[in-house]
Amino acid sequence: MRRRRVTYRPSKAQGAFGLVWGGVFVLIGLFVAIPLFGPFGILWTLGAIGITAMNGYQAFGKKYTGPEITIEEDNPQTSDVHPSSPTPETHDHIPSTALDAKQRLEQLESLRESGLITQSEYDRKRREILERL
Repeated sequence: MRRRRVTYRPSKAQGAFGLVWGGVFVLIGLFVAIPLFGPFGILWTLGAIGITAMNGYQAFGKKYTGPEITIEEDNPQTSDVHPSSPTPETHDHIPSTALDAKQRLEQLESLRESGLITQSEYDRKRREILERL
């Protein structure tokens, strides 16, 4: 089983958007919520400050790397499988043995374009599909 780690970091535009709207909510807290609602207004303003600071750190902080996602992939040994019998590989929505070659190649291409598989994985799997024709 091979593991691949992927991290996600919000874009600067997303962080700037969060900062702007967080600033708006801080101002609402300072000038509307605190004078009208007292303790609730203070809680509102502190929450808005926290959310604004978090957005700024996530988008512009140098040490922030984002949440990490671990993807586990099975690499079955293909030496035990007879080349004429398709392996019963399944995906989360449809089994790939149910697809014809054209559909499988299109599905494989979309996986490569979306970055879910590498070019070498794409090439290897494409060869396997074409060999079964």
